[in-house]
Amino acid sequence: MALEITGKLIKKLPVQSGTSTKGEWKKQEFVLETQESFPRKICMNVWGADKVDEFAGYGEGEILKISVNIESREFNQRWYTDVRAWKIERIAEGGQGQPSRPQATETTETTDPFSSDGGEDDLPF
Repeated sequence: MALEITGKLIKKLPVQSGTSTKGEWKKQEFVLETQESFPRKICMNVWGADKVDEFAGYGEGEILKISVNIESREFNQRWYTDVRAWKIERIAEGGQGQPSRPQATETTETTDPFSSDGGEDDLPF
């Protein structure tokens, strides 16, 4: 399963490394806080020396868009879920600490079929 998640990098955990039967490995976990009405903290990781080295260029407090794969595995009758980042993009900060979004250049007038007067209401959506 692949997803994109945008949020603020709030914590970089120490790099972990070791040796397995397939050779040496390296990974780094980090915590991202989503930019929603009810923010969520998600612990993710990057795997492999090249990804860990690339991730070193990002700092805590930056707004990032991260493409992840989510996978669960069973070990000794317990399930473990891995949220692995495979693509990371820096998002430029806009006003109020929110990611900047392109502004619409064209507007079109539409009538709301659920509105009694066809005019605008004060709902945010």
